[in-house]
Amino acid sequence: MEQRFVGTSGLRVSALALGTMSWGKETDEHSARETLRAFVEAGGTTVDTAVSYVEGRSEAILGAMLGDVVPRSDVVIVSKAGVSHRHGKRMVDTSRRAMLSSLDATLARLGTDHLDLWLAHIWDENVPLEETLSALDLAVSSGRVRYAGVSNYCGWQLARAATLSETALVANQVEYSLLSRQIEAEVLPAAEHVGSGVICWGPLGRGVLTGKYRGQIPGDSRGASDEMSGYVEPYMAGRSSRITEAVVTAAKGLGREPLDVALSWLLDRELVAAAVVGPRNVEQLKQILSSSLEPLPEQIADVLNEVSG
Repeated sequence: MEQRFVGTSGLRVSALALGTMSWGKETDEHSARETLRAFVEAGGTTVDTAVSYVEGRSEAILGAMLGDVVPRSDVVIVSKAGVSHRHGKRMVDTSRRAMLSSLDATLARLGTDHLDLWLAHIWDENVPLEETLSALDLAVSSGRVRYAGVSNYCGWQLARAATLSETALVANQVEYSLLSRQIEAEVLPAAEHVGSGVICWGPLGRGVLTGKYRGQIPGDSRGASDEMSGYVEPYMAGRSSRITEAVVTAAKGLGREPLDVALSWLLDRELVAAAVVGPRNVEQLKQILSSSLEPLPEQIADVLNEVSG
């Protein structure tokens, strides 16, 4: 699997990063172990998690596999702090105290002494930006974090943070796909200006760009789940359906799968360092890993750009 630099930094990540949001919930420990093993065997190096994923359960499951399924030194671990879920309630707190306490808990769950990349999960209107950035700076200067960045920051927020931060912010993790191109207006220009790379979540349009929701909602899908249907619903009709049909048509013409077309389009975009894929089981991961991820023919890429622009 291709390894890419993140922004102008020396940090390298695999083009596909393994997302673990479902671990401990939709994905049990056995399935998570199989998935991680298959990912590493395919050349994947980067695993993405967060303290908010199943109240830290995702991190704990990953930690139990380090040194067993894969040596710690062979993986790039990305985690995030600033958002937490307790008893079904979502809380945002990027204060210095909350961020550093969260980092210590993350390292304990992972059973490691450092993270390769640590991100402020979200912009917090209630905490001075300088305070949040001071936590990132201390994490790096103390050796507990190798690189720092942010997540879900819009263009001006990223530019402001990069200007104030004493530590280089090497990445902004944001949603980006053929169904969600809003970041092209301001986030990508800001990232280019400050030297940050882009790590993309939702690269398959929350699963819609695989084509599995065309004319139906599979019973075992997130779209059919009472808890997760709201995550998928925004991309289920209208403009999103037209874009999905274009992807499916392009895939048929190329003899490739729709998810391959969607990921190939994304990974060919400027500044994109990695796409975070979130398979719920090893079978879904193997479908993703079978993708060629080759750049699309120029004519097809132009059509997809026009349809989704």
